[in-house]
This record gives sequence, structure tokens and C-alpha cells, in this order.
Amino acid sequence: MSVTVLKPGLLTSLQDGGRPGHAALGIGRAGAMDEPARRLANALVGNEEHEAALEFTLLGPTLRFERAAVIALTGGECGARAGDWPLPLWTCCLLPAGSVLQLGGMRRGCRGYLAVRGGFDAPPVLGSRSTDLHARLGPLDGRALQAGDRLAVGPPSRGPSPRGLRAPHALRWSLDPRPWLDDGETPLALLRGHHFDALDDASRQRLFTARFTVSKDSNRTASRLDGQRLALRQPLELVSEATLPGTVQLPPSGQPIVLQAEAPVTGGYPRVGQLAAADLPRLAQRRPGDAVCFRECTLAEAVERLARRQQRLQRLLHHIARRLESA
Repeated sequence: MSVTVLKPGLLTSLQDGGRPGHAALGIGRAGAMDEPARRLANALVGNEEHEAALEFTLLGPTLRFERAAVIALTGGECGARAGDWPLPLWTCCLLPAGSVLQLGGMRRGCRGYLAVRGGFDAPPVLGSRSTDLHARLGPLDGRALQAGDRLAVGPPSRGPSPRGLRAPHALRWSLDPRPWLDDGETPLALLRGHHFDALDDASRQRLFTARFTVSKDSNRTASRLDGQRLALRQPLELVSEATLPGTVQLPPSGQPIVLQAEAPVTGGYPRVGQLAAADLPRLAQRRPGDAVCFRECTLAEAVERLARRQQRLQRLLHHIARRLESA
């Protein structure tokens, strides 16, 4: 089975859990910006959680399914239609052969995820089907989708069957997206970085009290923040040091940069903070112009919050699998 791209949407790419473990070679992790949303989309169609999904930004693609398919949409809130049929989000939807799926603009959030039962069958690169747009690494030579692309779909696994379907159909139950969607207002948890003490007194306070906004120049490499400038007590002469998603760097402009999924493995700017891993998906769903505020947290709190999120996610994944077995 294959899916034909009629319109690519914005920055639509294949993403799985990323390719960790290659930093020594200068290769970043990449992967989905909102990892819980990707995993839940795969769970809703009966896939294993490692399968790749399509990630799109602000505007979704238009796709034609050559054969009957089972899909799920999670992440930001977008309009979705299969022909004249509106499709719900955060549930399992069955599409008949020949369906044209149209995904519109985001009404809330920034990034959406489309999973199809069987998974997108692209050749893995270094063990991952993730597209690193900055490094040009991964499926489709590391680029975003273009009109005319054909995406292969793997053999189906467990889940409801769309055979004999004449019109789109959705299951009668869906997930509550609220625990997994960012409200756009809650401050994000930030740990002090290695160079936090190099900030001047006003900037150390400003980092945790100022209101920043997401810049239009943000992408999968970094969320650039506009607003009040931060300053160092004195210039620093630095060599490149290790960075990872969530590292907050301070370039000469004084406007912080929060590294994202396609973060480089090293960087030479001062590292003034580290975003708690549990809040990375929340920042990923903030769109240009959205507010960003930080609150200080400890390493112990960040680790505990991430563990609690993983526990909640695992319980929900197990519950979804049981519901699909009885569908």
C-alpha cells in the first residue's frame, strides 16, 4: 500500500523516536518534536510505538490513500476531512480505498501527527526513520515532503479492519487531549545552566520573570525567543561544548535560543539554562507569537516530573491496546 502526497503542508516529515547514540559522530537525535503525541497516534492505530508518523507544522498535508487505511491524528488541533466527511482527532479513523485526506491549518498548537496502521515503511538511516531536515539525513534524502511523493506503508498489525468500508468511520471513543496539550500559559520548568552565573544580576532575575515570545524564525533546530534581552557580566571566551534538546543558549543578540529535536551536538554560545525534558513537547506546541515564561526548577524535580509523565503515558498506551482488542 502507498500514500500519495497531493499537497505537502508545512515542514511535513517522517519522524519516529529519533536516532540517539551517535553524538560522537556529530549526528544529532532528531525525532518527533512532541514525542507523547507521536506515540499516542501510533497506539491508536495499533502500531508498535517505534513506528514513524508524519509530523506537520501549522498546516497539514493533503494525501490520497490508494487502499483502505486506519489512521489517527494527534498533537495540535487542526481541521481534518476525508472528502465531505469531517474526521475527529485523538481517535482511530477508518478510511476506504481512494480517500483523500485534507488536513488544514492549526487552530491550536503548532505541530500535528498522523499515524497509519502498519507504519510508514521508509528505509531506516542509522536505525531510525526520522528526518533531520537541518542535517539532510533520513528518508527522502533528509528533506520535507513534496507534492508527488509516494510513501510506502508497511503490513498492518493489530487493530480494527477497514475492509469493505464505503465511507470514513471513526471509533466511538477517543482520548481526552487536554493532559497532552499545552495551555500556552503555564511557565516552563528551567534548570540553571553551566553559564547561568555569568549573566549579570538583572539578567539572572529576568530569565525567570520576563515574558518572551516565540520568534517566527523558530524551527525544528531551535525555538528562538524574542523579548527582553539578557546580558553577560563580561564577555566569555568559550570552546564548543556538548548541547542537547532543551539547552538554552545565549547568542550575542541577547535573545535566548532553546534547542529542539534537531539540536546540534555541540555549541559555542553560553549555556544559561536547560529546559526540563517533560516540558519540551509543550514548547514544541507554542507557535510564533505565543508567550514563553520560565520558572526555576531543580534536577530532582525535573527527573520526577519526567518519570510521572512516562508512567501516565505507559498506562494510557496499555489501555488503548486493550480497547483496540475489543473493537
